[in-house]
Amino acid sequence: MSRPVRLGLVHTVPALAPAFTAIGAELGADAELVHVVDPSLLTRVIAGGVTDDVAADVRAHVRRLADLGVDAVLVTCSSVGECADAAAEGAGVPVLRVDRPMARRAVQLAAAPGRSGRITALATLASTLGPTRRLLDAEVARAGAGVAVTDDVVAGAADARAAGDQARHDALVRAAVVRAAADSDVVVLAQASMADALLAEPPDLSGAVVLSSPRTGLEAALAAAGEAAGAAAGERA
Repeated sequence: MSRPVRLGLVHTVPALAPAFTAIGAELGADAELVHVVDPSLLTRVIAGGVTDDVAADVRAHVRRLADLGVDAVLVTCSSVGECADAAAEGAGVPVLRVDRPMARRAVQLAAAPGRSGRITALATLASTLGPTRRLLDAEVARAGAGVAVTDDVVAGAADARAAGDQARHDALVRAAVVRAAADSDVVVLAQASMADALLAEPPDLSGAVVLSSPRTGLEAALAAAGEAAGAAAGERA
């Protein structure tokens, strides 16, 4: 009997481990999720950017998960997404960043007939905007699409969340989404933790589409893990 697919996940926010487990259950995923949570990564990125030691620690987490026998690894923090790309080299398993499927979909939607070709990326942390903007720009270039990307930080939202005022965080995010939707085809939520802000009180988006990364990122990672596990089983047969 074959073993279930195993997917490793690297988180910088502790709450995302149960959140991704819940999304996996909603997707009906027949997979074992193996979580590594390291909040210090995000703390260091906020303080000083993506330094060599941050990149080294992401790479170490990926290799540890690979040593544990996972079929693929998903890095769920957009702020260290570029570290995921670098960690893929020599990892021995596929390594994915959670926001790439979202970015690719955003460009497809914005470039579709009848759309004006505008994307706005929102984040509550300035440290996330750089990696997200570079990813979106790369996807625009890859697609050869006439798409314009702008970005903005939701002022005060991160401080509210840090102070335990989730209601204010969510209200600020919702208001920022409404403003961005007035001028954009697609609004991208750069951080996985922002998605819940729209659930309790879905705003009027004037026809714009809002994308977040957790579900599409996990779907892509599970697919990659399944393909890798299937390939490995075929080699053993």
